[in-house]
Amino acid sequence: MNKRKLMNYMERFGLTVALIVPTCAIQRQQVFAQTPASSAGQTSEDDQFFKGIYREFYDTYRLGPADEIAIRVTAQPDYTIERVKVSPTGSVYHPLLGDLEVAGMTVPRLTKRLTEDLSEFLINPKVSVSLLEANSAKIGVLGDVLHPGILIMNKPMNVLEAITASGGVADSGDKSGVIVLRQTRDGRAQTFKVNVKRILEGKAGAEENVSLQAGDTVIVNGNTKKKMTYILSLAGFGSFLSFISMGKGR
Repeated sequence: MNKRKLMNYMERFGLTVALIVPTCAIQRQQVFAQTPASSAGQTSEDDQFFKGIYREFYDTYRLGPADEIAIRVTAQPDYTIERVKVSPTGSVYHPLLGDLEVAGMTVPRLTKRLTEDLSEFLINPKVSVSLLEANSAKIGVLGDVLHPGILIMNKPMNVLEAITASGGVADSGDKSGVIVLRQTRDGRAQTFKVNVKRILEGKAGAEENVSLQAGDTVIVNGNTKKKMTYILSLAGFGSFLSFISMGKGR
């Protein structure tokens, strides 16, 4: 779902919100958000916020089946591949090197390996590898956590586990008002409010620690620039939602 569609939907019709309360009853309410006019300075700040998240993801992401990459060798079009999909067995085919096992490798590691392997045939090859599509199941964790970013769901994950994997809630974070934003198949957005404080204190039922789905975004409310309303207003938020929804599981 793109950002404009999301924000227009919120403004005109509201979001359906499933509130997880101590009694475990589910209530419905409308949530409205408005997109403030963005100044050039804010847009630059927004860009840096999401660029940092993407950079960390691409540097640490481990390739797997169905991911798509580009392998480019400067001035060597015969050995350049603009798009190739990782096979179910975790390999790609290169016209000079043959079948290459790439599953489990990061982009920087694969770039280094290709440079070394091609050096046996070419003089000082200039190699670059780009991750075109990351098709692992992904979730986003934003707001007042120590390490906001993108997590890979290698196994079932709940809200508390996602927050823990992101370094935990910062001192200024609101543990009682964590939000899970979920994009439904019909294009709507649904949110769940989770009281992580009750979970940590052992006072919550198991169902209150919401099980996450690929494409979910967990938002820990904090100070002004880490509240859900601010995060939704960021220029790159729509693209972020589209990115983590890409390939919801291999």
